[in-house]
This record gives sequence, C-alpha cells and structure tokens, in this order.
Amino acid sequence: MTDTTLSARDGAVLTLTINRPDALNALNPPTMRALRNGIDAAGRDPEVGAVILTGSGRAFCAGADLKDVSSRLDAADTDVGNDLRANYVPLTRAIRSCPKPVIAALNGTAAGAGLSLALACDLRIAVAGAQLIVAFVRVGLVPDAGSLYFLTRMLGLSKATELAMTGDPLSVEDAQQLGLIAAVVPADQLMPAALERAHRLAGGPRRTYALIKRGLVRALDLDLEQVMELEAQLQTLAARTPDAQEAIRAFIEKRKPVFRA
Repeated sequence: MTDTTLSARDGAVLTLTINRPDALNALNPPTMRALRNGIDAAGRDPEVGAVILTGSGRAFCAGADLKDVSSRLDAADTDVGNDLRANYVPLTRAIRSCPKPVIAALNGTAAGAGLSLALACDLRIAVAGAQLIVAFVRVGLVPDAGSLYFLTRMLGLSKATELAMTGDPLSVEDAQQLGLIAAVVPADQLMPAALERAHRLAGGPRRTYALIKRGLVRALDLDLEQVMELEAQLQTLAARTPDAQEAIRAFIEKRKPVFRA
C-alpha cells in the first residue's frame, strides 16, 4: 500500500483505510489506485473473506481532491471525464465486482465521490452524527463515480433528485431510515461493529456471496421473467458449490455449517 492508504489484516478480514486526514481523505489518483489494487487483491486471496473500507481522522472521505481538479482545469485539461474513466470508474467497478462482501465503516462524513465510494460497498455502518452529502452541485458538477446509479436505485428518483440538486446533507440516522445505512453506532464502537459483521460474513458461504452480488446487480435491469431465469441459472451454480452442499447437510443434521475458504 502507500502512505495514503493503509492495509491491516484481522484473521479473514482485510481493512483498507484512506489515510489523508488533513485533506479529509479526499481522493487523488495514487489513493484510488492503492484502494483498487487492495480490493482486487482481496478478491483473489482465498484467505480473505470480507473487506472493510474506512477512513482516518474525522471524515470518511470528502470526495475528489479539488486541488487536483483545479490544477487540471488551470492547465486547460477540461475533459474531467477522462479522469473519471481512468481513476474513479475502475475503483467503483473493483468494489462492485469483488466476490467478497465489502463493508464501508463510515467514521465521519461521506461527501461527493466519497459517498459514491460508500454506496458502492455492500453494507454501510456509520458513526452517530455523520452526514452523507451529494456535494457535486455545490461546485457546479454532476454526481459521478456511480452516484447517479446508486442513488436512483437505492432511494428512488424523487429523493435522489432532491439530494443531488440541493446538496443538502442527510444525517446517517435519516439515511438508516431510508435503508442506506445498516447500523449507526457510537464512534468507539464503529470498528468493533464493522469487524464483527465482517467476521460473520467471512465465516459464511463465500461462493454464494459472489453469486448473490452478481444476481442483485443484474436484476436491477431485467423484467420479472428475466430475473426468474437469472435466478435459475445462479441457483444451479450455487447448488454445485461445496458451500451449499455443506449448508444443506448441516441443516438436515441440525448442526452449524462449517464453510471452507
């Protein structure tokens, strides 16, 4: 990893920490590359069962490092879309395609592309009092790094439009009521809560998680008949895994299943 991104292992759980607290963990290309490489490596590592993504200091991530963006514009490099394609899109894609559960442990506010990063994760646990901010409009920009996709599907068009056009903050407590946040905890309980959830997932049927992630994303763009066919295909794959075979035997034998990495 790099100085701006820390990596730590706790058994089968890998924690990646954005470590730019003085910049509120704003994203720059080296940080995004390090995060992407860490997530890709975790997806390939049979010893890793779950990933936690968090930040250092008082914010989870303030979004793009606007100093970098300003420098590009000053140099007459106005094709910001190329920056998205080179840096943000691969990171979002890495999270969504990771076969392992990815948990965002929001140690503070997630804004702009930092919120996109959190929404790309499978679950979000947040400290009380933190905020989610679709901040792009505040600097005259459009939600990116997947925010248009995630917000409309998670919240519906009306609420997504409100947040995107106003840039008003959403408390994590309200976000929990809307289903964006799985749990809100005191600051000193954030990492214990995230690790407990991650270890529980890491001890589960890992191959099944990968199929669930694949199915949920594809189901968003299919009609009922297509989804039911997708379910049939995925279920065939799931039933062939040692995870499913062990879980079914354990259910019949009235014991706890023991899954293998």
